[in-house]
Amino acid sequence: MRPLLTNFPATIKLITALGFMLFASSTLSNTVIPAGTIMIDLTQPHEHQVWKATNDNVMGGISQGQLTFDGESSRFWGGISLDNNGGFSSISRAIDPLPFEVDRVAVSFIGDGRRYQLRLATWKNGNRITYKHEFTTIKGQQQEKAFDLNKFQAVFRGRLISNAPKLTAQDIKQVGLLIADKQPGPFALNLIQIRFQSAQEASGNKPL
Repeated sequence: MRPLLTNFPATIKLITALGFMLFASSTLSNTVIPAGTIMIDLTQPHEHQVWKATNDNVMGGISQGQLTFDGESSRFWGGISLDNNGGFSSISRAIDPLPFEVDRVAVSFIGDGRRYQLRLATWKNGNRITYKHEFTTIKGQQQEKAFDLNKFQAVFRGRLISNAPKLTAQDIKQVGLLIADKQPGPFALNLIQIRFQSAQEASGNKPL
């Protein structure tokens, strides 16, 4: 029995290390990678479960949309209907606080030829403000697009807000995507990564 007692601390350390490795491998969806970039990895099988879908049925519309995992990436898909004054579908998730030096966000995806919005929501002084940046996709082609935070536009129910505060990283509490291109029919956007970074850190990155 003495050898077992002698090796017990080492065994505990090994079990702890293995447990940490398993935990780390399952929580890559919102973590700091070596280059200093904060990444949401949408190729992880469980990442889609922390996102929430909000469609125009909250206003009487009948559009449908959801985020699911297709085995390789997270797929934002559904159908847009303009009936009952509808016409949008969106997904969003909360994020941890971002470093103040973050000044851009990059998205890697495979699109369907439609136009989407990347949306960032802030809570400041008890007020929620949503900022958008539109982008177009090429059907079936993998793309990466990066957007400076100072190029986002503040919106409320689709209308621009002219006197909104400047968008800063430390105020961002939520990231999302929305389709509202006034075109009825099916849509599908395969999401690979969303990365928050500084322009300096991103200077060495090449588009996928």
